[in-house]
Amino acid sequence: MNKLPLLALLAALAWPAAHAQDAPASQPAPAQPAAVDDAPEQAPRPELEPFVATYEAYNKGDLAGNATMKVVHNGGAQWRVDLGIKGNRGFAGILGLNIQQSTVFDDIGGQFRPLTQSTVRKGLFLGKKVNGVYDWDTHTAQWQGSIKEERTQPIALQDGDMSGLLINLAVIRDARPGARLQYRFVDGGRVRDHIYQVADETETVEVGGLSYSAMRVSRVNGGNDETIFWVVNGVPTPVRMLQREDGRDGIDLRLIEYRGTQ
Repeated sequence: MNKLPLLALLAALAWPAAHAQDAPASQPAPAQPAAVDDAPEQAPRPELEPFVATYEAYNKGDLAGNATMKVVHNGGAQWRVDLGIKGNRGFAGILGLNIQQSTVFDDIGGQFRPLTQSTVRKGLFLGKKVNGVYDWDTHTAQWQGSIKEERTQPIALQDGDMSGLLINLAVIRDARPGARLQYRFVDGGRVRDHIYQVADETETVEVGGLSYSAMRVSRVNGGNDETIFWVVNGVPTPVRMLQREDGRDGIDLRLIEYRGTQ
């Protein structure tokens, strides 16, 4: 697989959305809790706070560009999470790859409920836009734009359903040593179950010239594709996010800076 599909795949990040099999859009998967925790409660879950985080984006070990993740408080219970990816090295740089993704959501008692989702891809030979709406009055979600016809059909929502970006935030919210986390991904006209296992012990990870004692959170139902997060207490975003295919490193986001905002 060449670099362009890998970087484009990252934007579906819906990082957690890597090549797992889709459930039929017209037939929702069996109801699952938003998170399954097999470890004892150790500390209160962190409250959501606005922040901006900057990452270096690597592809198969080579620096390919940068990424920015941002959480904004719109007021009241409503928030927005954005992910921007720019290719400025190698093939991605030649194409001028620029991907922007955003989810508007409510934070209700620490639970994230998506309201709208959008993805815009720009670059040489690229120009795609997809918009989705989560209607909690009718419990349906639907997408339109540059998307396959079968993915424009309404999807029946279940309580706890989240977009890919919200799953990233939920992992930060829920991770603690030994926990098993389960979410239902509903994004881009697709439905997938995501199960993650948090390692029992923390490990040292170095990013941006700093060393962190981090929890490794690994998706365990992705087949030959792995998605791994490294989560640090007190840091509102993963310090590293790695996607591996058939045992080989693919996309690798490494935190270089984060700051709280108002």
